[in-house]
Amino acid sequence: MGTTLQQHQEIAAFLRNAISRKEFAPGEPLPSESELCERFHSSRGPVRQAMATLRSEGLISSGRGRRTIVLDTVPTQSFDGVISYSEWCRQSGFEPGQVTQSVTRRPADEALAAALDIEPKSPVVSVFRLRLLNGVPAMVERLNYPLDVGRHLLTFDTDSGSIYQHLISSGVDIDNATRTIDAVGADADDARLLEVAEGTPLLRVRRRAFSSNGNTIESSDDRYLPGTASFTLNTIRGNPSPLSMVSAR
Repeated sequence: MGTTLQQHQEIAAFLRNAISRKEFAPGEPLPSESELCERFHSSRGPVRQAMATLRSEGLISSGRGRRTIVLDTVPTQSFDGVISYSEWCRQSGFEPGQVTQSVTRRPADEALAAALDIEPKSPVVSVFRLRLLNGVPAMVERLNYPLDVGRHLLTFDTDSGSIYQHLISSGVDIDNATRTIDAVGADADDARLLEVAEGTPLLRVRRRAFSSNGNTIESSDDRYLPGTASFTLNTIRGNPSPLSMVSAR
């Protein structure tokens, strides 16, 4: 069942998408509060809440007695939006979906054991899902967890929604994550689920998530169709960058 957006989320999604499409370019003003109230048949409260959301994402100026100006076309994201596909979709104004292919408990091979910082053959829980964007195939998701984390998924309906939110609700401590982004050719499973030819270039995002005490709690491999997602990072000279570029060789 889809999630109905609250009015302030609907307004924020409309403006975010319009800014992304450059209907409002950097330096240009947004519609006034009264214009947005009229467009969405809204009171000022939801409009102001939507504008506050866009300010927190770095998309617009603070206003303060003057027309609000567009600052950038790419929003910053919350941690939830970075690590959760479902939350990323909702923040972007899209409807997430999923079709689970398998949920298995199995022994970790050497590569997965190394990624999760556990002993080889230790039990892990692996989830393999096709992710949808407004009902259309967009990404193939391979998630792996040590058993003490993954056990929460063995009785969870992984077609019902966000695994990330379910783990958080189950008390799992997800504190920080790293992402490695590259390109990979679609394998047979990717090709079948994404309805493309084998070898089609896909955007691959490999993620490792950690608890606040440094324990590795997830190793994932997400493969996006071209044109589904892009990654933007703003850096400032003289300040450390969260981006590292390393040789793939």
